[in-house]
Amino acid sequence: MKSFGFSWTPAPDLPKIGGKTFVDWRYGIHDMALSKERGYKPDAAQQDAYDAAMNAGALDGLTGGADSQTLEGGGAKEVNGKKVPNGGCIGQANRMIDAEAAQTSTAQQISAETFTRSKADARVVKAFAAWSSCMKKKGYNYKEPLDASDDPRFSSREVTSEEISTAVSDIECRNSTSVAKVWFDAETELQKRLIEEQAEQLNQESDALDAAVKKAADVLTGTR
Repeated sequence: MKSFGFSWTPAPDLPKIGGKTFVDWRYGIHDMALSKERGYKPDAAQQDAYDAAMNAGALDGLTGGADSQTLEGGGAKEVNGKKVPNGGCIGQANRMIDAEAAQTSTAQQISAETFTRSKADARVVKAFAAWSSCMKKKGYNYKEPLDASDDPRFSSREVTSEEISTAVSDIECRNSTSVAKVWFDAETELQKRLIEEQAEQLNQESDALDAAVKKAADVLTGTR
């Protein structure tokens, strides 16, 4: 971008919101103190910081004109007397690190597949039924644990007393039935099986990603 006369830095990352890890909320809520205050919503301070960043734009400083077109390669073939590479500066950067060869979709596919398949495991079906029965005794009619947090009544920004009472009951029933632990164990077994079956592909993708990262480091240090 600099060679074309433009100054560009990537947009800053948005503040973290919600679960503390990738799987923290995978099976639903578990923080009773937070749920008593926010129901199924994230921490208020996290939400405010995230909203402020979104309102500020979290932009990369581009104007949407020639600079944006040079970055993405969607405009003029030549800018400031210099030919724009195919796909813009992003396309050139991707080719330099062979980004196309570093596509690592297998792990994500396994994660999505096991999440769905684990819900059909007999142990999980039994745990779901126990959780659902517990919730019904408290006056709620949900088939699966995530049905409660996905209830359209709780989709607004406002935290209602009904949402809080539902979330608190949800956690109480989760704790009494160990539904999250049962679900986690069942999915872990599936993941281990698929990881073993697809180990060669996963290793190839891991090696390709490592190679791309090394090439990117070499580009940044000027050795490539």
